[in-house]
Amino acid sequence: MGKGRVEAFTDGVVAIIITIMVLELKVPEGETFSALVPQWPIFLSYVLSFVNVGIYWNNLHNMFHTVERVDGRVLWANLHLLFWLSLMPATTAFMGENHFAPVPVAVYGIDLVLCGIAYWLLVTALRRLHGPQTAFARGLGNDLKGKLSVVIYLAAVALAFVNQWLGLALYVCVAAMWFVPDKRFERQLHEKQG
Repeated sequence: MGKGRVEAFTDGVVAIIITIMVLELKVPEGETFSALVPQWPIFLSYVLSFVNVGIYWNNLHNMFHTVERVDGRVLWANLHLLFWLSLMPATTAFMGENHFAPVPVAVYGIDLVLCGIAYWLLVTALRRLHGPQTAFARGLGNDLKGKLSVVIYLAAVALAFVNQWLGLALYVCVAAMWFVPDKRFERQLHEKQG
């Protein structure tokens, strides 16, 4: 089956996730800069989550441009990823409203771990469908960055109980690692068109 509907559905879900997250931001009470101070944990949580959701959207967008079709396994794997991403507004609010306390930081990280695993399952389903010699498989390579991200997230979850700021720093490091646009799939598209 074609991939257009899964791309459109994914775009819609990601847009809703971001909308829900921004609706969690409350208008400060007061008109001075000091009224903004109590909002900093919520705002920083939002920024981190916006970047994470944006990274997934960007990677899914690039990845789906290199695939030719999807099947039922891919549809379910994509839904699985979207499920964990859809929890991002709740885990973001939990972390921000509790001023980065250890348990909320760990819960946020668990959501990131599950997003990473779900992404890996989606990649596996697409690789199985398209085979090893396709533009998708060549663009993906060994996906070291994806696997390393999950390992770092797991370490950050454990570290959150020792020092939540170190756990949070690891979440930021993974986001920074992915923030630079991933050119693997883009290169395959240019080779295919050229």
